[in-house]
Amino acid sequence: MSDVTSESLEIAEGAGSAVLGSAQILTSAALTLVAQLCAKFTDSIDSLLARRRDTQARFDAGELPRFLPETESVRRGDWRIAPTPADLQRRIIEITGPVEPKMIINALNSGADLFMADFEDSCAPTWANVIGGQVALRAAVRRELEHRDADTGKHYRLHPQAAKLATLLVRPRGLHLPEAHLRWRGRPAPAALVDFGLFMAHNAHELTRRGTGPYFYLPKLQSHLEARLWNEVFVATQQLLDLPRGTIRATVLIETLPAAFEMDEILYELREHAAGLNCGRWDYIFSYIKTFRADPSRIVPDRAEVGMLQPFMRAYSQLLIKTCHRRGAHAMGGMAAQIPRKDDPEANRRALDKVAQDKRREAADGHDGTWVAHPGLIETARRAFAAVSSAPNQLTRLRDDVDVSEAQLLATPTGARTEAGLRLNVRVGLQYLEAWLRGHGCVPLYHLMEDAATAEISRAQLWQWRHHAVVLDDGQRVDEALLRAVVADELTTIRAEIGDARFDAGRFDLARDLLLELVLADELAEFSTLYAYPHLR
Repeated sequence: MSDVTSESLEIAEGAGSAVLGSAQILTSAALTLVAQLCAKFTDSIDSLLARRRDTQARFDAGELPRFLPETESVRRGDWRIAPTPADLQRRIIEITGPVEPKMIINALNSGADLFMADFEDSCAPTWANVIGGQVALRAAVRRELEHRDADTGKHYRLHPQAAKLATLLVRPRGLHLPEAHLRWRGRPAPAALVDFGLFMAHNAHELTRRGTGPYFYLPKLQSHLEARLWNEVFVATQQLLDLPRGTIRATVLIETLPAAFEMDEILYELREHAAGLNCGRWDYIFSYIKTFRADPSRIVPDRAEVGMLQPFMRAYSQLLIKTCHRRGAHAMGGMAAQIPRKDDPEANRRALDKVAQDKRREAADGHDGTWVAHPGLIETARRAFAAVSSAPNQLTRLRDDVDVSEAQLLATPTGARTEAGLRLNVRVGLQYLEAWLRGHGCVPLYHLMEDAATAEISRAQLWQWRHHAVVLDDGQRVDEALLRAVVADELTTIRAEIGDARFDAGRFDLARDLLLELVLADELAEFSTLYAYPHLR
C-alpha cells in the first residue's frame, strides 16, 4: 500500500472546505490512512455485503438460521480472548449518544463508566455531523473540548479531573453505509473505514499516551466473516500507525439474528482485539422481522409487546452471557431508552421503576453492565446492578445452566396487533425520518429516545403487516388504503402537537413520501437510512 496517498481519495466538491473543522480533520496523513484502508478492504466489504444478500435470499426461500456445522470446533474449543485492558474491566454503566460536543461533554462528565460516541444509529451522517464529530472527539481525547449553547449561553466543559471522566468508545458506521463526500475509485468510500480511519489517525497515539486506547463498538455484523474482516482492518491499521498488535479493542453488538448463531465464532475471529458482546435489542427485533420478511407465520406483534421477556429475546440474551463469560469477555445488556420526565412525577416514577426492573433482570442474569440513553437513568441502573453484585463485573458467572437451542432463538414473539400499535409506528416513522433528513439522528419522542434502530422496527413492522395483509385485533386488514389514511391522520396529529410553524419549516412532505415508498414496496428495504441517504441535507 506504499503507493496509496491522500490524493488517492477524492474529496467531493466543497467537502474539503465548506464544513467547519475540515482542514483540521482532512489532513494528508489522515486521508492517506483512510485511502490505504479503502485500497485494502473495499473489495472485501463488497463481497461480504453480496454474501448478506445471498443469505437473505436463502431465508426468503425458507432456510432457517442455524449454528454452523463447519465451525463446531470453534464452539467446542477451549480458548479465551486476550486479557481486557484495565479501563474496560468495569463497565457497569455505559451511556451512548451522537458525536455532538454538548452530548460528548455531558456523557463523559455523567458518572457513567464508559461513553460510546456514536457515528451510526444516533447520528444522521451529514458531512457537518461527520466532520464535527471527529473535531469534537479529537478535542475530547485531549481534554480540550468546550461548548457554548447558542440559545442559553451556557458553557460546557469537561471535568478537570481525568479520573472522573467516562472511558471513551467510538461506534463507526456499519459496513453497509457509504460516505458520499469521500470517493474511492469513483464511488463513495465505505463509511465504516472513513469513521474508523479518521479517528485512529488523529487519536490512537494520544489515547495510548494517556494510558487508555482506541476502543470501538462494531455494529450490524451478520457473520464471523465480517468479524474476521474487522480484525484484519485492526491488524493493518496498527501496522500502518506503528502500534503494538492488540492495542485496538472492540465490543461487537449482537443485533442481527444471524449473528446470534455465531457469537463464539465472532469472538474467536476478534480474540486478540475483542472486549465483549452487547445485546443490541432494538436492532435485533428489526433483524428478526427482516430475516423472516417472507414468512407469513412469523408476524411480530405491536412493537411495545416485544420486550426482553419474550422467549426468543430471553434465549438470545442468556446465550450471549454464557458465550462471553466462557471466553473471558464482557456481556453487556441492552439500552434503556426512557427519558426522565419533569412534567409528571408519577409517570416519571413508573418509567424509572420499569428501567430498574429491566436492569435488575440483566444483573441477575449475569450481565456485566448495561446501556442507558440519558444521564438521568444512571443512578437507577447502577443501583440495580449494585443490588446483585459489588464486583466490577460478573465474568466468573459462567452460566453453565444455560442451554439454548436453535428453536428457542427462532421462536416467534406473541402478542396483540392493534390499530394503536399501527398508528404509533406511523407517528414514530414519520417524525424520526423527518428529523433525520434535517440532520438529527437521535430524537426524543413520547418520552423515549428514538434512533435509527428503534425507528427501523416501526418501519419494518408496517411493511410486514401490509405485505402479509395482517388483520388487526379489531378486524381491520392492513392494506395500502389503510396505511395511506393513517399516515394522513397522523400528519394532522403531528401538526397539532408541534405547531404550524415548526411543521411547515420541516421536511414532513418528503418524510411522508419516503415512509410510504418504504412500507408499500414489494421488497423490504435493507435499511431506511441507506434508502433515504441521497435526500439527507
